[in-house]
Amino acid sequence: MSFFAVLFALMIEQLKPLPRDNWVHDTLVGWVGWAGRNFDAGQHRHAIVVWCITVLAPALVACLVYLAIAHYSLLGAFAFDVAILYLSLGFRQFSHYFTDIRAALDAGDETEARRLLAEWRHLDASELPRTELLRHVLEHSLLAAHRHVFGVFFCFITLSALGLGPAGAVLYRMAEFASRYWAFKSRSLDVPANERLITLSRRAFSLIDHVPARMTAFGFAVVGNFEEAVNGWRRDAALWMHRNEGILLASAAGAIGVQLGGEAAPGVTPDRSRTFDVGGNPESAAARGSTPGTPAQAGHLQSLGGLVWRSVVLWLLLAALLSLANLLG
Repeated sequence: MSFFAVLFALMIEQLKPLPRDNWVHDTLVGWVGWAGRNFDAGQHRHAIVVWCITVLAPALVACLVYLAIAHYSLLGAFAFDVAILYLSLGFRQFSHYFTDIRAALDAGDETEARRLLAEWRHLDASELPRTELLRHVLEHSLLAAHRHVFGVFFCFITLSALGLGPAGAVLYRMAEFASRYWAFKSRSLDVPANERLITLSRRAFSLIDHVPARMTAFGFAVVGNFEEAVNGWRRDAALWMHRNEGILLASAAGAIGVQLGGEAAPGVTPDRSRTFDVGGNPESAAARGSTPGTPAQAGHLQSLGGLVWRSVVLWLLLAALLSLANLLG
């Protein structure tokens, strides 16, 4: 049943995606901010309490609600799975920027492509060479695809198989959200932040994302150039400051034969009311070097789109087989 929940949620999200500024985002910002204001007094134990309230509590509530609904109606439980997945996934929330940037580059309008990248990631793209512009689009699109689709998918499938409903999707989304929120608050707002909470949130999400990141990278290898993707994973992942991101980007670079890695684009003074949702520290995309491969070209955008969609189909097929085996077993 988890396969059909994912399939229905993806279909609904494609037909009617949540807008960039939506009530779910506003609610989560309010929830995480409320927990920080009321339970964070600067000590390590307070950081643990705040993280548990902001991340584990919503996942537990989702699990309990699912179990309560499933006790009376399996169809209702299925609908609840679909609803939570719809709210947790965000395929179209980033893909429209990717599509618009690609269309602008195909039309020869680099100025518009730079504007769109700056609006999406709040970077200063005005002085980037064309290859660097394309590289940043590729890297940010890969990371967004993982965090908005594959990471949620793997955590949902894993905990759903244990009978916990959509708890995995909520756990992944809230852990990722909390990590971004506290990093953003410390970086962009003139508000003191508990460094222990920032570190805990980042490490907890890195731990939760450990297996999903590697599963996503493995999927890229299977549907792309397997040998080069695996070689890139082994050889180049350490170029990035965050291991999970390095594995994703290095394997994808090998899978489509593109050169990724290098300095992060300079940031711009953010509109602080809107910048948080772009992600964590912009320097996290920086690498100490570049992978082998062809410098980024417009054709690699098409290759990336195909890579992501083939990976989606691959994991959906595997989920379908697991669901079938569960029904027959």
